[in-house]
Amino acid sequence: MKVTVIGAGSWGTAVAWLLGANGHDVALWAHGQEQADAINKTGRNPRYLDDLELIGVHSSSSIEEVLDSTKAVILVTPSTVVRATVEKIEPFITSDTPVAMLSKGIERDTGLLLTDVCEEVLGNPNRIAAISGPNHAEEVSKSMPSATVVASTSIECAEFFRDLFVNPNFRVYTSTDVCGVELCAASKNIIAIACGISAALGFGDNTAALLMTRGLAEMSRLTVALGGDPRTCMGLAGMGDLIATCVSKHSRNRSLGELIAAGGTLEQFTEMTHMVAEGATAAITVTDLARKYDVELPIANVVRGILWEDRNLVEEIDTLLARSPKFELAGLDA
Repeated sequence: MKVTVIGAGSWGTAVAWLLGANGHDVALWAHGQEQADAINKTGRNPRYLDDLELIGVHSSSSIEEVLDSTKAVILVTPSTVVRATVEKIEPFITSDTPVAMLSKGIERDTGLLLTDVCEEVLGNPNRIAAISGPNHAEEVSKSMPSATVVASTSIECAEFFRDLFVNPNFRVYTSTDVCGVELCAASKNIIAIACGISAALGFGDNTAALLMTRGLAEMSRLTVALGGDPRTCMGLAGMGDLIATCVSKHSRNRSLGELIAAGGTLEQFTEMTHMVAEGATAAITVTDLARKYDVELPIANVVRGILWEDRNLVEEIDTLLARSPKFELAGLDA
């Protein structure tokens, strides 16, 4: 079937390749026509994963063209432009066209999950899904065994996207906990920044394990507070993606943390990589949401302070380590 991928960054490119390899006719929307023309001419994306041959993929910068006769839409854009992107696609899809959200984050102005943004603009939540997991584009595009979870309030929608993506090297599990999957997707990027800072400061495996497990507790508390299932945090969208994002050389959020610890800035990171580190925005949106629901997120608050509030890195770490330990599973009762 024809499937449309909106976003030709590294993950969007890998997703287009995966769907093309599964035998689908893939329309890949690129922000600029020059990039789209290069993809069509060479079969490769000149900006991201440029050694990856894209079979069955046609690209265009025209929203109307890529959506013409499509049977499903996959959104892979930065979280900051999700609403604007969904508003652009709305006139060109039907009221029951399945839409999957692969972007990770929370809308800053409203505090809405990205699937809720889709529902607000498109209606019909039963055709909307969130997909998340430990899925580095660099490894998925090399057919390394990977897995993800697709969540929707409609199990039929979740199964539709499962069948669209699944192949022997890319396992897809289903869930109905959209809230939990999305909160995990946003929160784990913040913890990865903290792990990058930790590594750059010379701290070791014990510290990384501390940050990941207590970070998992933070995302679990927030998930419970918003009505999600805490068990989701132990799955692919939670612990799975947290591990991959915190330890991998491919992780842009970990790399951002390393740069910050070395005295660099968020602006420098963006200029160097031409990529968005979603954890930087999530440090604001996730902590704002936590304050609204009175949930403690000590690690996320420290990352926010370092990135956005000009707080001293060493002082923030000292403050974090000086916190009085509590009951380990505090706040995790479902």
